[in-house]
Amino acid sequence: MPAWQPLLDWWFGSASSAAEVAAQRSGLWFGYSDSQDDEARRRFGDQVEQALAGGLQDWADDAQGWLALILLLDQLPRMIGRNTPKAFAGDARAQQLVRQGLARDMERQLDSIRQVFVYLVLEHTEDLPTQNQAVERFRALRDAQPEGEREPFDGFLDFAVRHQQVIARFGRFPHRNAILGRPSSAAEQVYLDEPGSGF
Repeated sequence: MPAWQPLLDWWFGSASSAAEVAAQRSGLWFGYSDSQDDEARRRFGDQVEQALAGGLQDWADDAQGWLALILLLDQLPRMIGRNTPKAFAGDARAQQLVRQGLARDMERQLDSIRQVFVYLVLEHTEDLPTQNQAVERFRALRDAQPEGEREPFDGFLDFAVRHQQVIARFGRFPHRNAILGRPSSAAEQVYLDEPGSGF
């Protein structure tokens, strides 16, 4: 078994269709649970630290390993380091890894629900051209799904558009300001006071 397989099995589960995977795993992916964060830390914390330190680069030679390394850099730090600067510590390397892989069309070797977590790295950037690319990728991914499988991908596209709009408006994600020690502008503070302003 490849070293990355336990992480992929945990993250995606065993359901067959994209809609079933999303239904079963969305609580893990997008929910906030101390027990889930603790499990991520206990099971994969050492691999996250290795990835953040620049290790496990050989994983990127295989499409599934590439995806697992992306998860270690982009998704798991947001769980293990929730509400601390460490949540974003892997972003720069994840972005580089995704750019390199997309240039080689590596995402085409992944099924649709796994491609989502490649494109989420683009969605996490504080850069408008990259946000525009994320929206384009999520729209194309949604449009490529059979009619009965589109619902979760509609949601992924909606969130991509919402992230893009925030970056177009502010040039950064205001909800990160407090965590990263950045002062918020008056306009950002008005936005932050609105219900549902964070992601």
